[in-house]
Amino acid sequence: MSDVKSEGKVPTAREGTRGGGREEGGQTNIADGVVAKITGMAAREIGGVHAMGGGTARAVGAVRDAVTRSSDAGAVSRGVSVEVGERQAAVDIDLVVEYGAAIQDLASAVRRNVSQAVERMTGLEVTEININVDDIHLPDDDEEPESEPRVQ
Repeated sequence: MSDVKSEGKVPTAREGTRGGGREEGGQTNIADGVVAKITGMAAREIGGVHAMGGGTARAVGAVRDAVTRSSDAGAVSRGVSVEVGERQAAVDIDLVVEYGAAIQDLASAVRRNVSQAVERMTGLEVTEININVDDIHLPDDDEEPESEPRVQ
C-alpha cells in the first residue's frame, strides 16, 4: 500500500489566491495574453459567431497572414482585449455575428461560455464581459461577384 495522496480536482480561486497571489511554494502570474486566448477560443465555440475583431483588425490580420503565409497564433485573440488583476479579469470582445442570430441571446451565450472557461482554467473571477457587435455577416458575403473584365 502506498501512502501517496492524490488530489482529484483542481482548486478554484475561491479556495486560494491565483492571478498574482502568493501560494504555498511560490507565486502564479497569468499573462493578459493567456486570458485573451482562452476568451477567443471560448467565444468562437458559440454558434452564430462568424468572426472576431473590428473591420480594421480583421483587415490587418488578413494582410499579415497573406504576407507571412501562415495563420498567426495571435489570430485566436484577435478582437479581444483583457485586463488581468491579482484575482479578477475584465474582458472586451468585438464580434461579427451571422445574419439571423438573436444578438442578445448570442451575447449571453458568449458571456456565459467565456466566463466559465476563464474561471475554470485560470481561477480568476471575471468581473465583466463587454461585447461590441461590429458587423453582421450576410450569406452572400462569401460569394465573389463574377464580372467581365473591364479591358481585354
